[in-house]
Amino acid sequence: MPRFKNFEPRGVIPATLLAFNEDFSIDEKSTRKHLRDVANVDGITAIATNAHASEVHACSVDEQRRILDVTLEEIGNELPVVNGIYADGSQQAAELARMAEANHASCLLVLPPHSIGMFGGQVRPEMALTHFRMIADATDLPIIVFQYPGTYAYPLPTLLRMADEIPTIRAIKDWSPPAQQEEHIRALQSLSRPVHVLSTNSAWLMASLTMGCNGLLSGSGSVIADLQVALFEAVQRGDLNSAKEINDRIYPTAKCFYTEPFGDMHNRMKEALVLLGRLPRAVVRPPLMKLSQKEISGIESALNEAGIKRDGALPEAA
Repeated sequence: MPRFKNFEPRGVIPATLLAFNEDFSIDEKSTRKHLRDVANVDGITAIATNAHASEVHACSVDEQRRILDVTLEEIGNELPVVNGIYADGSQQAAELARMAEANHASCLLVLPPHSIGMFGGQVRPEMALTHFRMIADATDLPIIVFQYPGTYAYPLPTLLRMADEIPTIRAIKDWSPPAQQEEHIRALQSLSRPVHVLSTNSAWLMASLTMGCNGLLSGSGSVIADLQVALFEAVQRGDLNSAKEINDRIYPTAKCFYTEPFGDMHNRMKEALVLLGRLPRAVVRPPLMKLSQKEISGIESALNEAGIKRDGALPEAA
């Protein structure tokens, strides 16, 4: 049974990072400290683990189970925990979902299988419907659908069928471009059983939120959760002047984190946490590689420009 029954995935949900030792083993002590730092931010509604930000692609099933256990032990009595489901096969995805529910996660974030995204499966809605139905049959936990852009995207008619036929789908983590995201907001959030649109367009977050997203789920929340909460709350109360001021604080980090190569975004966030004194080292598992000193210096400049310190940014943003 989830620790937070009837959790509704909306609001600000940071996706946390995973700390490693120099030998690539999981550094539980530093990971716990990171989880605590993020959980201490007022206004967040949940924390996500075992997702892209925590390099789930490079973690075994046993490691994913341990990561979830560590997360729940550290902050699970205070906040709902969203557990990522990263699997190309639907049977394996269902097994991961059972594990998450048995270990008391409150929600699932289901990443798209490569077997759908890489090979044209998005034009066969029965593939997505079957994948999510098998997960839903394995657990009663609410589901967040990770909606990628481009060829990995589930078309809107497919999303609407999924929402109608699989009642535990409660939100999408939406990485779509602006026009498509607006369509998702208008169509999904107006259903009789609304499906929340959570923006993951962190490179242009203010614009995304002002279209009406009911929340955000973002890896950069591992670094700037306090600014994300402040921005979301300002947009929710219609205070666009304050939102613009906060967005100006976020912009240097967005420009820094979300540049090419895009796959290094969470690598950059780890380096940011080291520069801020929140992590002891920025080790990533191969094939990700250590950033150059030049890029690390650029991250430091972005943090300084944004006014982000060890204890956060809001004392200066107030």
